[in-house]
Amino acid sequence: MNDAAAMGGTDREAPGRAPHPAISVRNLCKAYGDNRVLDNMSFDLERGRVYVVMGPSGCGKSTLLRHMIGAEEPDSGQVLIDGLDIQSANRRQREDAKRKYGVLFQSAALLNGLTVAQNVALPIARHTDLPRSTIDLMVKLKLELVGMGGAADKYPYEISGGMKKRAGLARAIALDPAIVFYDEPSAGLDPVMIGVIDKLIRDLTGKLGITSVVITHEMPSIFRIADEVMMLYGGKITFRGTPEDLRNSTIPLVRQFINGDPEGPINAPRQLADLSERLIGASRRKEGAGP
Repeated sequence: MNDAAAMGGTDREAPGRAPHPAISVRNLCKAYGDNRVLDNMSFDLERGRVYVVMGPSGCGKSTLLRHMIGAEEPDSGQVLIDGLDIQSANRRQREDAKRKYGVLFQSAALLNGLTVAQNVALPIARHTDLPRSTIDLMVKLKLELVGMGGAADKYPYEISGGMKKRAGLARAIALDPAIVFYDEPSAGLDPVMIGVIDKLIRDLTGKLGITSVVITHEMPSIFRIADEVMMLYGGKITFRGTPEDLRNSTIPLVRQFINGDPEGPINAPRQLADLSERLIGASRRKEGAGP
């Protein structure tokens, strides 16, 4: 796949056609004041693949994630989950759409007053009318899937950061979602635990057939887990391709980011702004100086 931005798609299924993409983003725009964070962004994400969204701080990764999970409204454009526009949908449709995806937040977002098992049970109890015995069985299965079966009765403050991430992942897959969003899943973890989380993402994607969308800037993780990578910069998709495409890309922005170079196009605007401030500031100080 080439370094490029958008892929097209259809919003309606027709006989003989493939089903909707798992996620479709159409002409998505979002600005905060003069800062245009998402600039007419469009792409499709197909089912059963691991997609990594990367880019420098402030490039719009978290803003895009909030729009994809329906936590923020765009200025214009659409996000469709399995063909449904989650912003224009009615309340029941939105609730049904939310059951199709789970989210692993950067902090794991577990409730300290509940045990690990009770945290995982929350979305099941909220979105279904299943009996308690069935919920308990589902919770045990999900905890076993992430290697947390022995920690069901522990509280979040009694377990490590890596265990919290795994418990958060068990909760994210509690309702057998078709899509799981991961917000910086390796943040705050040591290299070994990052490897454990990476393996879980790959294994769960394969075993459960889910679509995984991972927001991260950890380059080793990107090359380990991704089927496809998108790099954001300036409100647009500046690269889209496989990890191998990423490794071989000649785009200066991409090269600087994956190599961690301190100088290049990513921080050039910042460097110019700093230089301008120094020069203007020096000039102003000179003009204001006495004879």
